[in-house]
Amino acid sequence: MDNYTLKDGFMGQKMIVLPESIKTELTTNIITKNFYITDIGYYPKANFHHRTRKKGADEFILIYCTEGQGKLTIAGEQILVLPNRFYVIPKRTAHKYSADELNPWSIYWMHFDGLMAQCLFDRYRSNNNKYEIVPFDSGRIEQFNQIFHILSSDYVMPRLEYANILGLNFLTSFVFLEIDRSLHLNDRNDLVDDIIDFLTNNLDKSLKSDDIAKEFNYSSSYLFNLFKKRTGYSLIHFFNLKKSQKACEYLNYTDLSVKEISFKMGFEDPLYFSRLFKKYIGVSPKAYKAKQTN
Repeated sequence: MDNYTLKDGFMGQKMIVLPESIKTELTTNIITKNFYITDIGYYPKANFHHRTRKKGADEFILIYCTEGQGKLTIAGEQILVLPNRFYVIPKRTAHKYSADELNPWSIYWMHFDGLMAQCLFDRYRSNNNKYEIVPFDSGRIEQFNQIFHILSSDYVMPRLEYANILGLNFLTSFVFLEIDRSLHLNDRNDLVDDIIDFLTNNLDKSLKSDDIAKEFNYSSSYLFNLFKKRTGYSLIHFFNLKKSQKACEYLNYTDLSVKEISFKMGFEDPLYFSRLFKKYIGVSPKAYKAKQTN
């Protein structure tokens, strides 16, 4: 049996529990069935807030603490919840949590489920980032408020679809925290981005790994490992992919021949260029050109 204590409530608290009829619609809707929110809320300075679920919840639960502190126990593991931390509680897993008596937490929370939910939880767990500090972002809070507003007042399916797409974005900003952080911290000056810019600006040249390493004054093995870890591609594989993508632009928007395009992409042998193009794009340059004109 669940135990739930709110005392007299909290000044400024807000929560929404969607009716079962709406939840059923969300589970079958082609857009929302992959991810949907069932309950959502915000508890500021939540004095005496306490919850125990011996059998867990039917959904996954995101808890995001912005101030104060509390305790969270999941399957026997006790965690001290501090400001700017987030946690995802797996579904159907015994847990309990409570606000600190002297310094009660303020938390944003969300129950969610769907076909993607388990995979998102697995990603969260594999990232080992569940205890990392989440840099405060007013945009994240604004997004939460927008989701809450829609779910509190609109039950027309297109608006529910939109709210749940926003909810997925809200959740993934936590689950993929490292990526989200890198995109928001203006890391365009890091080495990998500099290499990408260099390659993109030199698509007309024939470059080898050693040429790129010399340009940046690093060993080719160091750059290879760094670049592949970040992009998933080797330097030359990425370079040739970008050449092929640029060739698509020429095939789409110019009357240049395949031979002329191969020269512009730094290839002396048009036949080799055609084989490379087919490897990356899936069809030959001539077949690609024909598809664009049909």
